[in-house]
Amino acid sequence: MKILHTSDWHIGRTFHQHSTAEALASVLDALVGLVREHAVDVVVVAGDVFDSSTPSAAAVEELDRILLALQRTGARVIVTSGNHDSPARLGAKAAFAREAGIHVITSPEEHATPVTIHDEHGPVHFYGIAYLEPALIRHRWPDQQLRHQKDAVGFALDNIRADLAARGGRSVVLAHTFVSGADGDSCESERGITTGGVDRVPVPVFDGVTYAALGHIHGRSTLAPHVRYSGAPLHLSFSEQDKPRGAWLVTLDAEGLGAVDWLDLPVPRRLVTLTGTLDELLADPALEVHAEHWVRAILTDVSRPDDPMRRLQRRFPHCAVLDFRPSRVDDAQAPTDPERLGSLTDQQVMAEFLAFARNGEGPDEAEARLLDELVGQLAGREVSR
Repeated sequence: MKILHTSDWHIGRTFHQHSTAEALASVLDALVGLVREHAVDVVVVAGDVFDSSTPSAAAVEELDRILLALQRTGARVIVTSGNHDSPARLGAKAAFAREAGIHVITSPEEHATPVTIHDEHGPVHFYGIAYLEPALIRHRWPDQQLRHQKDAVGFALDNIRADLAARGGRSVVLAHTFVSGADGDSCESERGITTGGVDRVPVPVFDGVTYAALGHIHGRSTLAPHVRYSGAPLHLSFSEQDKPRGAWLVTLDAEGLGAVDWLDLPVPRRLVTLTGTLDELLADPALEVHAEHWVRAILTDVSRPDDPMRRLQRRFPHCAVLDFRPSRVDDAQAPTDPERLGSLTDQQVMAEFLAFARNGEGPDEAEARLLDELVGQLAGREVSR
């Protein structure tokens, strides 16, 4: 049996206020192409299908479009909800979808009731664990100590192993959670579902299953041969810019886990971080190759240049992020020192503030005149009261 492991589609996401709809649609179309090309039997989506618990009508329509396209390849589809998803909204049409071979699992109680699919070697049981938020589910199992997510996921896996022991056969578990050892931990584009390291799920929790298809971390990661993250199909932050996009093609044979191969997905627009002074970034001919990329610019100018974003976007139309990291920071006494402030004129206080904020560069001649005028106007108002 061939299984394609994907997750974290985040339909409806924006990238620095830019819609990702067109880019994600092209990548998901390519994913459908991989399913057809490799004769995939089952596609599993391990949570965060939508980016919001209240997805727009366009986002819902896009999900319907892709699920139908996957179903038309002849593959079965199994989807679970993640921490971004609303279980009620994602699972609203689950009963109808099931008739088309699309299984949407959003209820916590369903975790030990598998979707069973047969191949020439026998049954494969797919267990979908909807995202388990302990505070929202502990009342369902009041006799269990479900204080952290590792408790909740561990409880679910214990139930799965018990069910699997009675059924026999191979197994695939879908789980949307944070497992210890994930490459790079979480990333800028994913809000955390753990507190520090306390609530990370240990890898051995997934012992006893043939394959664990994980979601939540946006970069691919292999925690054990049978425990993996596929990552998101689209880059969602600059912290992911060097991480490949794709999905795992998992082959189960008669003995259990066979080959696991990485299949690349296209990157509609590359992400790049450029570092230097504004003049360097605007003038360096070698940077022309990045003209159509998403750009994060890190400016090393000692003082902030005028209107840098507008000037950068003339050369890099898709410059989305601008950071300032001066190459030199001048040591200066803080302008908030009370003893010094008491002995300075208003103009000197503002001049020192400018020097402090601009790494040692005080007001120029025009700015000094403006400060004088401003102080004079304020003084005139005080006198006239």
